[in-house]
Amino acid sequence: MQISASQVKALRERTGAGMMECKKALVSVNGDIEAAVEEMRKAGLAAADKKSGRVAAEGIIAIAARADGRAAALAEVNCETDFVAKEGAFREFAQAVAERVLADDPSALQALGASPVEAGSDATIEQRRRELIARIVENMTVRRFVRLVAESGVIATYSHGGRIGVVVAAEGPDEGTVTVARDIAMHVAASRPQYLSESDVPQALLEKERSILAAQAEDSGKPARIIEKMVAGRLRKYLREITLLGQPFVKDPELSVEKYLKGKGVRVIDYRRLEVGEGIERREENFAEEVMAQVRGA
Repeated sequence: MQISASQVKALRERTGAGMMECKKALVSVNGDIEAAVEEMRKAGLAAADKKSGRVAAEGIIAIAARADGRAAALAEVNCETDFVAKEGAFREFAQAVAERVLADDPSALQALGASPVEAGSDATIEQRRRELIARIVENMTVRRFVRLVAESGVIATYSHGGRIGVVVAAEGPDEGTVTVARDIAMHVAASRPQYLSESDVPQALLEKERSILAAQAEDSGKPARIIEKMVAGRLRKYLREITLLGQPFVKDPELSVEKYLKGKGVRVIDYRRLEVGEGIERREENFAEEVMAQVRGA
């Protein structure tokens, strides 16, 4: 059957797929565009399933903030390569995910995946993810998300190249609080504090660190009372390193973050930090072998 250029164009606009894929699908269904759309959707789902086992450790941290400055969301959406992480359709999808997190406050990833990709859309986030996999030919995952609300304060966000996203909730006396909160968000991006303050550090972690420091100090051969002081001092140093309030402020290392905030009359309520690929074991790729495997299978 002869397939016209206008049919290919119409299908391409509907699916976003390449010209050859569109023409092939139209030929297989005798030019029926609706049937071709359905066939391509099925092919897309199959492609997504085939690629689901591939490591996706690149991507973006998308940020969405409410207009009133009282809530914001971060979403990590992953792909396989840095090239795709910069691709427009991928970034638009990631931003849509963050906007949905902000609007709906989903309870878990499964609930987020079942949400409409945009308000009023028939397509869900999970469907759009699979469609993108079929179009871009890489595995993609919506890995995690966070949402922070400041009912009595303000929210500030910071993105470092799209790879690190931070949201900070703070309270303060004037409009300058937002600027201070953004400074803290930049600090969090750079310094990776694990906890807000010493009171937030789990007791089990403290005891574990204390036992490690004690074992190290005992090797020095010093008297018990000196060892006790050594352990206490090193534990204080450790707490300063892992807590936001204890760390030296990146813009003025002479001040701790706590002292900087006190000088501004601002209190940090909470913060969240996401970085692309944290904790994902990256597989070493041998691209020459991968290409040869594809050639052999062709």
